[in-house]
Amino acid sequence: MGSRAEFTCKKHLFDIAEQVTYLNAAYMTPILKQAADCGQQAVAGKLHPWEMSLSNFFDPPEQACALMAKMIGAMTDDMAQIPSVSYGVALAVRNLPLLPGQKIILLADQFPSHVYPWQEMAKAHQAEVVTIARPDNGDWTTPLCDAIDQNTAIVACPQAHWTDGSRVDLVKVGAVARKNGAALVLDLTQSLGVVPFSVQDVDPDFMITACYKWLLGPYSYGFIYVAPRHQDGIPLEENWIARKGSEDFARLVDYQPQYRPGAARFSVGERSNFMLTPIVLHGLETLNQWGAGAIADYLSGLTDMIAERAQAMGLKVADKAHRSPHLIGLDFPADMPAGLAVSLAQRNIFVSVRGHSIRVAPHVYNNIQDVENLFSALEDLL
Repeated sequence: MGSRAEFTCKKHLFDIAEQVTYLNAAYMTPILKQAADCGQQAVAGKLHPWEMSLSNFFDPPEQACALMAKMIGAMTDDMAQIPSVSYGVALAVRNLPLLPGQKIILLADQFPSHVYPWQEMAKAHQAEVVTIARPDNGDWTTPLCDAIDQNTAIVACPQAHWTDGSRVDLVKVGAVARKNGAALVLDLTQSLGVVPFSVQDVDPDFMITACYKWLLGPYSYGFIYVAPRHQDGIPLEENWIARKGSEDFARLVDYQPQYRPGAARFSVGERSNFMLTPIVLHGLETLNQWGAGAIADYLSGLTDMIAERAQAMGLKVADKAHRSPHLIGLDFPADMPAGLAVSLAQRNIFVSVRGHSIRVAPHVYNNIQDVENLFSALEDLL
């Protein structure tokens, strides 16, 4: 695994034209060209299902779980496959206790799929949702830790805020949560794969991620880490493949009360997903080979440059100590010019607008020239 000096732009591995400046990984990433080939081969395989081995139901998804486990320092049996973040949060809601009057702590403007389920849970249990206000300097960690007390049942947060990349120190949050007996539920969709994370360091109860952003994967595919202390919990559905002995198709009607070991009971039905799993495998294999630390170092060089250029133009960014290496918000002191994202897109420069900010999200296919393209356009348009 390389350092920033060794890691170089990987644009040649993607189908991105030279004239395209794509700085919108937080919205969705392109998959690798080789992953697309894997997906096309998988689709072609469905033309001849009689040639498909029964092992395809089990081996590829197990490999996917193993690769995800390697990325986060977990065991393969700690992982389950899910179709979405909302599915994973629903699993956490179903398996965590909450008493009347207790607190669930969230961040302001957190992604809706990591908010609505907690609101409904609190309502059903006569509990309270406490929302941490957005800090001016981007430091979510201090007020979040200060809010956790003995009456806190659940802390639900990301590692990087989806709107602007402002960072949460999950090691500190995890320690405070454990000290107070609170469960920790993480949505790492906006950071996993490009920012280092270890369940050994943080000890979450549940860690959830979707694959279609930073993990270079497809839509409708994700993972949940279930801490061993919750692996005897209740799944959302009762599917055949989650049961012990499901490899023996001839004996499926010998109904089994026992589940497969570990977190397998929590996987979505049809987890084998023959067409998408090969794409996921290639993305995870590649990211594990590169290493999140090397990727984060490389991307922080770009976001540091973006921050410096933005501040020179009078735009506000989070303090370096509190921002993520891969995702940055450029906040306008007054109203943002109408149609700015559209005007940038007309120049083949792609970013997102979130509130009063431009959200800039580089990935491994971006380089210094992409930063120059963005600011050259902004200087013309502002």
